[in-house]
Amino acid sequence: MPLDLNGPIAHVAARLPVSISTLIKMDDFPTLQQSITSSLVSATRTASQLAAADLQFHRSLNSSLSTSLDQQNARLLTLAERLLGSANQTAESVRPSPRSLSDIEAVEGNWRAVVDVLDSLLERADTALDEFTGAVRRLSPGAAEQAGKQAERAGAARPGRIAASLRNQEIEKPQLKFEHVPRNDEVGIFVPLLEGKPHAKRSLADRQQGEHPYQREIEEYAYPEEVHTQAEPIMYHPFDTTTATFVDTEEAMYGMLDELKQAKELAIDLEHHDQRTYIGVVSLMQISTRDKDWIVDTLKPWRRKLNCLNEVFADPSITKVLHGAYMDVVWLQRDLGLYLVGLFDTHYACRALGYPGGSLAYLLKRFANVDAQKQYQTADWRIRPLPQELFDYARSDTHYLLYIFDSLRNELLQRSDFSKPDREGDKLFDVLERSSETALQVYEHPIYDSALGQGSVGWYKLLARTPALLNKEQFAVFCAVHKWRDDVAREQDDSTHFVMPNHHIFSIAKAVPISKPDVFNAAHPATQSMRLRIDELVPVIQTAQKDAPNGLEMMDVLQKIEPHFPRRGVAKEAAASAHSVAAFVPKSAPAVDCANSVTGASALPLRSATSTFWGSSMPAGTQQQSRALSNVPAISLSVPLPPLMAEIFGDPSEQVSTPIMATEPAAMEASAAAEPQEDETFILKQLGKKRKRPVAESSITVGMVDGMAANNDEVALTQDDQELDLLGKSARHRARKEAKRAAKLAAASGMDADDLEPGGVQLNGHNRDDEVFDYASAPSMLNPPRESREEMRERRKKVVDPYKKSSDVPKPLSRVQRERAGRSMTYRS
Repeated sequence: MPLDLNGPIAHVAARLPVSISTLIKMDDFPTLQQSITSSLVSATRTASQLAAADLQFHRSLNSSLSTSLDQQNARLLTLAERLLGSANQTAESVRPSPRSLSDIEAVEGNWRAVVDVLDSLLERADTALDEFTGAVRRLSPGAAEQAGKQAERAGAARPGRIAASLRNQEIEKPQLKFEHVPRNDEVGIFVPLLEGKPHAKRSLADRQQGEHPYQREIEEYAYPEEVHTQAEPIMYHPFDTTTATFVDTEEAMYGMLDELKQAKELAIDLEHHDQRTYIGVVSLMQISTRDKDWIVDTLKPWRRKLNCLNEVFADPSITKVLHGAYMDVVWLQRDLGLYLVGLFDTHYACRALGYPGGSLAYLLKRFANVDAQKQYQTADWRIRPLPQELFDYARSDTHYLLYIFDSLRNELLQRSDFSKPDREGDKLFDVLERSSETALQVYEHPIYDSALGQGSVGWYKLLARTPALLNKEQFAVFCAVHKWRDDVAREQDDSTHFVMPNHHIFSIAKAVPISKPDVFNAAHPATQSMRLRIDELVPVIQTAQKDAPNGLEMMDVLQKIEPHFPRRGVAKEAAASAHSVAAFVPKSAPAVDCANSVTGASALPLRSATSTFWGSSMPAGTQQQSRALSNVPAISLSVPLPPLMAEIFGDPSEQVSTPIMATEPAAMEASAAAEPQEDETFILKQLGKKRKRPVAESSITVGMVDGMAANNDEVALTQDDQELDLLGKSARHRARKEAKRAAKLAAASGMDADDLEPGGVQLNGHNRDDEVFDYASAPSMLNPPRESREEMRERRKKVVDPYKKSSDVPKPLSRVQRERAGRSMTYRS
């Protein structure tokens, strides 16, 4: 039955515009959305049915259907072309609109332009929705709580997919409610947030500017005796039968503090958020003792009052156990004013014991057989109330940590060698020393250096990790856009990656766009901050492009920085390899200072416009970049290559260690004097390895060992030196083989080897090598002659032995001759 295409397509195409225009007048968005959705579903279903049908077959059956199908195709293509043209006129599209869409070939040829126009429309739709809904607006506390409850209910319904629903939540920024709102523009030395200094050996007033408040206490700290004593690990309580106390009030905080003072060890961990804040914010703190767990809400407005926990955090009688505390130490200082005295970092214990893994998940699996749910690690920890899945995950980080600490301490003591001096074999001492160094870190404000890009937020680290080579104009745009991103992130209190990812900065710097469509084309898809602040970003790029001729080259700036930051291990490796490199250098080559060539004042830059081996490292057509790099000095090899000799490419088993011959005449005479004389006889023991026989000797006398012979025979191979040199490898091998065969036959027959023909072996006056095979008279192997019945009977009666004649030919010597007891080889030169 032929398909009727006029009905569904015409119905959908005619219904959709009328419905939209009518509903827009009605100003009823839910009805409009429902109508558009139903029309699109109907059109999609119809398109799927058409794709599953054999249109070519129906075309051949019904000519009217074929005509109708062509008409509808032309109508739809014309409508699509008009829509794209209209969108391209009103929207800031990133590319020109497609040409005429007359047929399917035109659609395929202009598909890239169609996609670009659609992407531009979607970008405008996102921007309009952000402006309409207020993407940067802050939800009320009730709305934030309601969003958290919805996420919790969704997680209870789908426990395996909660991690995805807990990321990138549009909730109110909690730092806006803090009693001390982050400023993000502070410069100078960080002032500690301490109101007092419990367990002090030196008062806070005696501290020098920029010094760690507890530096003296940590440097003079002696760990308790329990840390140095091996004891049975204390088992943790079952996770399912216990729970943790959520601390979100000041009364609960002081109650927790009274219980923590009674403990001897504490397990501590933090959950940090750094997406919608510039410097980051500690969102949660987990504390565990041997018997109880606490989850502390560190997003409360009174969070600074948590510095009262220094009464236990700085207590020298309490050991604080953390895993990977490198950043936790800094975050505690920055947000809560807390400092750790008596830190034990289990990460350093993993490294000292040589474990294959060093993460907390590895330790949980190794000692507690617990699989950590790492999909929650990237969750938004600002969500309140805290979902049960996140609550349990945070609690598990410290619930088992003290038991793990006991096991690691025992293993460190068992595997230590206390007999070595200066505690060289004391693994526990090494872990404690590294942990104390971690606790002595001091937080510093993120200061932006626009000139050299130094600091934790500067552009130098980003540029050093990327093998990019920018010309003067691109480098100016790169620095300007990077600075603009940092300013916007500080103002909005967002992370720099939320404002603009790193790859967008490189894309904009390489393209140097000077208009809004060009910026969206270079940095696609654009972030929310870029769409809202595009009017600020474009003038920044234009100004940087205008001022670029008066700026500095990228290589000039990097040469000011990189000589002060040598790559790790370069000096050590260069000094260690200087001797080995000198061994390959001929005596006539000039001396090279390998160590100074890498780390000295004349160190080469870490990147260049050209390569010594491959030529220009820049793509073709970038003449502007080539002109910008015309002043870069040429690169020369700092380490000379070894001389390429034949021994390098030979078989190592056949090589003989031969020193490089000197080029001076005196060295050549000394080498010639050291060669053995012609009449000198020496004995060389066979060691089981094949030795390379010297070719330049005029006569070689070899004592061969044959398994079938009872005595040693001396065979003289007389061959002219020049003839051997002219022969190839296979010819020399064949000549030696024939000489050995002739010598063996001569010994067996009593003849003199000199009487034999040099090219073959004489046997009964006939030269075997002179025989010529008669191919014409030989029987055919494909069509052998037919045998008579008598011949077949006779052949069947005979016993055929295929190996009967194998013993008639002389046996050659084995390729590898091994030494037998009591025998040696005699060489006469």
